[in-house]
Amino acid sequence: MINKQFFDAWSPRLLSVLRLVVAILYIEHGTSKFFGFPVGMGHVPLFSLFGLAGFLEIAGSLFIFFGLFTRPVAFILSGEMAFAYFMAHAPHSLYPLVNGGEQAVFYCFVFLYFAAAGGGAWSLDAWWRKK
Repeated sequence: MINKQFFDAWSPRLLSVLRLVVAILYIEHGTSKFFGFPVGMGHVPLFSLFGLAGFLEIAGSLFIFFGLFTRPVAFILSGEMAFAYFMAHAPHSLYPLVNGGEQAVFYCFVFLYFAAAGGGAWSLDAWWRKK
């Protein structure tokens, strides 16, 4: 039998764990653009669409990781991923599995969820609210 009280108590904490994992995975997209880590994407000019995306991915991931200004940052990142999907993936096919856009769709909706739900119990936003 599922213990509803257990899941109700742990839900904000697991939201924070999800936020941390997503931030760690997402920052790799920015670091690969600028630093060639963990895999290089070639030279990405800072003042280009890819450069802007890399900046948002690195800076946004850091804010998401620490749970600072989670809602507005996550909303911006959700929009970035929607833009990326429609610019880079959707023209090739309607289906994300076919056009390679599954990650963009996933990140778009996870960030949209963070924009609605906040950073969770283990975030600087939650710590700041308590003070």
